[in-house]
Amino acid sequence: MRSDAEAEAFVDEADLTEFDLSGMRELRFELGPKTERVNMRLPKSLLDAVKGQAARQQIPYQRFIRAVLERAVARQDRSK
Repeated sequence: MRSDAEAEAFVDEADLTEFDLSGMRELRFELGPKTERVNMRLPKSLLDAVKGQAARQQIPYQRFIRAVLERAVARQDRSK
């Protein structure tokens, strides 16, 4: 599909029961700009584990780290 309008029309009109959606996974779009940098040292074993988890989720490892941090902060906010 070449446009959002085309995609929206497809979803509005399509019978999605025709599709095998069992392999779907949740996606989170990151639309906001990333203006700040963080530099940290990690043990190689931890970085390797992070990269492995990110690879299993098929996302870049820095995005994985950001998602983990966002979930941790949100969990802390909910517990207050």
